[in-house]
Amino acid sequence: MSRAVEIKSLYFIGAGGIGMSNLVRYFLAKGKNIAGYDKVESELTCQLNAEGAKIHYEDNVGLIPEEFKNKGNTLVVLTPAVPSDHSELTYFRDNGFRIMKRAQVLGEITKTRKGICVAGTHGKTTTSSMIAHLLKQSEVDCNAFLGGILKNYGNNLLLSDKSELTVIEADEYDRSFHWLTPYMAVVTSVAPDHLDIYGTEEKYRDAFEHFTSLVVEGGSLFLEQHVDIIPRIKDNVRLYYYGGDVSKTEGGKSPDFYAQNVRIARGEVYFDFVTPDTVIEDVQLGVPVEINIVNGVAAMAVAYLNGVTPEELKKGMATFQGPKRRFDFHIKNDSVVLIDDYAHHPEELEASISSVRKLYPERKLTVVFQPHLYSRTNDFYKEFAKSLSLADEVILIPIYPAREEPIPGVSSQMILDLVTASQKKLVPYDELVDRINKEDTDVLLIAGAGDIELLVEPVKKKLNV
Repeated sequence: MSRAVEIKSLYFIGAGGIGMSNLVRYFLAKGKNIAGYDKVESELTCQLNAEGAKIHYEDNVGLIPEEFKNKGNTLVVLTPAVPSDHSELTYFRDNGFRIMKRAQVLGEITKTRKGICVAGTHGKTTTSSMIAHLLKQSEVDCNAFLGGILKNYGNNLLLSDKSELTVIEADEYDRSFHWLTPYMAVVTSVAPDHLDIYGTEEKYRDAFEHFTSLVVEGGSLFLEQHVDIIPRIKDNVRLYYYGGDVSKTEGGKSPDFYAQNVRIARGEVYFDFVTPDTVIEDVQLGVPVEINIVNGVAAMAVAYLNGVTPEELKKGMATFQGPKRRFDFHIKNDSVVLIDDYAHHPEELEASISSVRKLYPERKLTVVFQPHLYSRTNDFYKEFAKSLSLADEVILIPIYPAREEPIPGVSSQMILDLVTASQKKLVPYDELVDRINKEDTDVLLIAGAGDIELLVEPVKKKLNV
């Protein structure tokens, strides 16, 4: 057993991140002493404190509990977003503490288990959550470290004392997913992203190709049929391709698993799931948006090959509520629809908007979008504008900087200038709620990966008045 599992105390720098928090919960469940720092207090950090962690919100060495200043007993875990000059990190580094990235710890935990690792520019949170739910509600069961709070369970960590299967969202940022050892791996998309880290599209794709080489002997790799990489799998690793609606498939590899007979009507989605040896008819999507057809096919393929029965698959898909902020319906009636989505890449945004269009083809669609990162906006502002132009009305708010400093000349206005929708405007963050016109709102999609999520409830209250 690795030292990461044997250690008595763990200190998390960036404890409130969605990926870090499931590790906090895992080690709390194992009876470890947990403390840490996060930049802001959130609903999630308050939950972690209530569960037994000791988290504070000021970068101050004096706030580190004394029992965590013994380097023989304490492992320091950090997220790659933490700046190198962070004073608490500097203290631990200067005093010889063992420091590990979140991905390293997760990799050590899962080395002795059957890891089902889902990677991709977009779709990985929903697909990994679907797989976890399909396995959890079946006789197969699983553990899961997820990149979102799965609404079926109110958690981003699922534990099992009877299953070795462990579902993991495999994050490509900072090449984190290279620490993993998949028994099964899924790659949903390799649309270029994080070019501030990778530099070129070729290096980004190369990182995914290396990820495929990590699948263990006797394992399986699932590639979305249009994924543009050359897998580097071992000789006895089985390769499968999967796709969404077969009637709309153009190009790509011939899929082994796919959907046919897709029906989208009255806000619901049904399809038939085709495997190499059977067809499971009338699968209902619990989160009824078109993009979830292909995500659902990937999840069902993995679950099917791990022994989940057709009846369990249909029940699991119909009861899947989705992770928070992934096509999260807050209002859904004939007067107004409010959807919150994490989309922060041009392809994600296009898929989200197109999916809403399919559900509500005759209704006015307004999209509120907060760009995430100056570097991503600078790299893809033309693509963002093209995706947003699919809406009837576009409302942009300023860029959420996250870990970055501003880049001169880069702003949301760059996107807005190229949007071709007939109605478009740029609104300050703190004015957005007041600027939402209740009488003129029909279908409203709020999208972005930053603090725009904090505006969803105030918008909901305004629309419900």
